[in-house]
Amino acid sequence: MKNLLNFLVRFHHFILFILLEVLSLTFIVKYNNFQRVRFLNSSNAIAGDVLSEVSNVKDFFNLRRQNEKLATENANLRGELLSMRERDFNQLPIRSDSLMKLIPAKVINNSVNKQYNYITLNRGSRHGVRPDMGVMCADGVVGVIVNVSQNYSTALSVLNPRWTINAKLVNSNHFGPLKWEGNSPYLAQLNEIPYHVEVHEEDEVVTSGYSDIFPEGILIGRVVKVGQGKGNNYQEIKVQLSTDFNNLYYVDIIQSMVNVEKKQIENLTEGEE
Repeated sequence: MKNLLNFLVRFHHFILFILLEVLSLTFIVKYNNFQRVRFLNSSNAIAGDVLSEVSNVKDFFNLRRQNEKLATENANLRGELLSMRERDFNQLPIRSDSLMKLIPAKVINNSVNKQYNYITLNRGSRHGVRPDMGVMCADGVVGVIVNVSQNYSTALSVLNPRWTINAKLVNSNHFGPLKWEGNSPYLAQLNEIPYHVEVHEEDEVVTSGYSDIFPEGILIGRVVKVGQGKGNNYQEIKVQLSTDFNNLYYVDIIQSMVNVEKKQIENLTEGEE
């Protein structure tokens, strides 16, 4: 208490000045219409700026949740599209949502400049992820799941020479293995396309649908160079990958009931041989 009294005594002139300033401003604003309007406008402007900044901060922290929501919605839409396409190919009189499901995932680790590149995703077995499931994004093929834990999974990237994609040319329907050659993260090579097949630059290359990993028609890339193969009867076709692996954040993991049934019947057939 003594310290408070000493403070008031020491600064009483300054405190009195502040009180008089506040009182005078109050009278000016209260009894002068012009000044009152100016004051209210200034207050509203300041309050608006503060509220705008608060809203921006809230939006920033809410961005992750919104991105995850959009990723889920996009996965559902792409899954519906793939299901409809698969239904049209097979002419199956069943509901499209029973054919294909996409599990949205976020990329939490990704390499592009190694000899063998892998991608780590934040989805695992408890989300329905299993090995040998295909991984795609809005731009096209990404990779295939190889290892799964409860909450995470790793995928073999297209940028890995240990993996070969069964691809086909849209214009001619000729198919062959597509493989990354270990150089540019933007290019791969399509092999085993005979010389008599006409191939042109900008021709689309998509998945053939002959594997259990991807349905037919998912974009892989476009032809950028056609040359003669060395010592064989096939062309050497360079394909620019549609997926930018340097800018990969959200992907979809393909869960196909058609592929499950297909694999079961093929295993039964192999057992009878």
